[in-house]
Amino acid sequence: MKLGILGSGSGSNMQAILDAIGAGTLDARIVLVLCDNPQAFLLERARRAGIPVALIDCRGCKTRFPEEAQAETAAALRAAGADLVCLAGFMRLIKAPLLEAFPRRILNIHPSLLPAFPGLGAWRQALDAGVGETGCTVHYVDAGMDTGPVVLQAKVPVLPGDTAETLHARIQVEEHRIYPEAIRRVWGDLGLAATPLHAQPEPQ
Repeated sequence: MKLGILGSGSGSNMQAILDAIGAGTLDARIVLVLCDNPQAFLLERARRAGIPVALIDCRGCKTRFPEEAQAETAAALRAAGADLVCLAGFMRLIKAPLLEAFPRRILNIHPSLLPAFPGLGAWRQALDAGVGETGCTVHYVDAGMDTGPVVLQAKVPVLPGDTAETLHARIQVEEHRIYPEAIRRVWGDLGLAATPLHAQPEPQ
């Protein structure tokens, strides 16, 4: 299984995927890491692991993901032979043509039990709401904000005295545990190993 990674920040979830690969619990290889932030530590993690990296040119847009940039991203992932695309802290909404290039082959991990608390700072949203439980969700990416079908979730209690930082740290522990498992599940459920996206049809 060949994975493409899109990220914007520290890359801790990508590191969890790399650790699972190194431990032999995930039969995969990361073939390309693409990032919209030249200062992101994600890039350094990838370089240390010997993974090709490239920057996404978002045409100066701070939050939007322009169509041209999405088309270039899709082309780079296809050229690298990626079967599945994993978002690892990527902070832009994905639309067509990237969704069309990888139908039901893009995953994201979000720090809440979706559909609760979509969007930014989900752990702060949970604290502000006064809930007793939150968690994390791996889901398929669609054109909405954290609205795609759920693949896997893990629950995390909100403890008395929790701060945004302590709650987020406990959620991340579960994120790092379930993301590799969700990738395995998607790979098996969809039978991707038998139908790689980049495979060419047999000549007639």
